[in-house]
Amino acid sequence: MESHENLLAGPPPTLLPDTPEPRQMLESGAKAADVAARFPAYSAAWAALADDYFAAGHAVTSYAFARTGYHRGLDQLRRAGWKGHGQIPWEHEPNQGFLRCLNALARAAQAIGEKDEAERCAQFLRDSSQDAAQALTANS
Repeated sequence: MESHENLLAGPPPTLLPDTPEPRQMLESGAKAADVAARFPAYSAAWAALADDYFAAGHAVTSYAFARTGYHRGLDQLRRAGWKGHGQIPWEHEPNQGFLRCLNALARAAQAIGEKDEAERCAQFLRDSSQDAAQALTANS
């Protein structure tokens, strides 16, 4: 029997490359601002800044950090072959910085009254990774 490819399945999941140096810096306790300054394309540093500032009650600053990490992550996704849709698996650690920024952007947008953007970002997160949406919204 001949096997046929499922043409309705969509594009393959996008997996960002690992960036060990900034990841190890954050894991070893370096300040997120220092990591972001040295590695501005590293979305996880921007996500950490967005989370820290949101927790401290600074939604606008959190929004700015989340938006920066989100756009840097979009650039990386495109370089990795992403065409604007498809799965971005949460289980792949290098994807987590972008997905965290997307969640932080939705959260901060909601907090500052940008409801349309908050809904778009939340839907984008769900469309990209149900696992990320569940993990991140459970912690928000």
